[in-house]
Amino acid sequence: MYEKSIKPLNQAVAEELSGVHQYMYFHFHCNDQGFDLLANLFRKIAIEEMIHIERLAERILFLKGDVEMRPSTKSEKISNVKDMLLAARSMEEDSIKLYNELAMECGSSADSVSRKLFEELVIDEERHYGEFDTELQNLNRFGEQYLALQSIERSKIVSTQTEVNLTNL
Repeated sequence: MYEKSIKPLNQAVAEELSGVHQYMYFHFHCNDQGFDLLANLFRKIAIEEMIHIERLAERILFLKGDVEMRPSTKSEKISNVKDMLLAARSMEEDSIKLYNELAMECGSSADSVSRKLFEELVIDEERHYGEFDTELQNLNRFGEQYLALQSIERSKIVSTQTEVNLTNL
C-alpha cells in the first residue's frame, strides 16, 4: 500500500546507523580522555538514535518491506573534542533537513503515519542539535578550562573509589 515510503524509511535507518557509529566513536574517545560529561552525552544520544532505528524498522516491517542495516557513511576518526562537537552538530543539522524532506515525500504519497514519524524524529534531532550547540558554546566561552573541569571531576571520583577500596583492606 505505501511501498514508496520504504525507501525513505531505509534511508533514515542508514543515517541513524551512521550516527550511532559516529557517536559511539566519540563516546569512546571522550571517555578515554577523561571527559565523562561529554562521553555520556554522546552515549545517550547514540542510544536515542538506536531507538530511532527501531521505530523506523518497525514501520518498514509493517509496510512489508525489508530493513536495510547499512550505515550511509563511515565514521570519521576525530579525537579533538571541539571537532567532535562540530561534526555532531552538523550531522544533526543534516538529519533535520533530510527528515523534513522525507516527511513531505511520505505525506505526498498519502502515508501520514510515516510522515508523522519523520516529524517526530525532527523534534529529537533538533534537541540533539541544541545539546551539541550548548556544549560548543560552553567550550568557546570557557575554553580548555571547561574540559579540565570534567577531567578533574573524574579524578575526584577515582580517588574516592581508591580510598574506599583501601579502607576495605
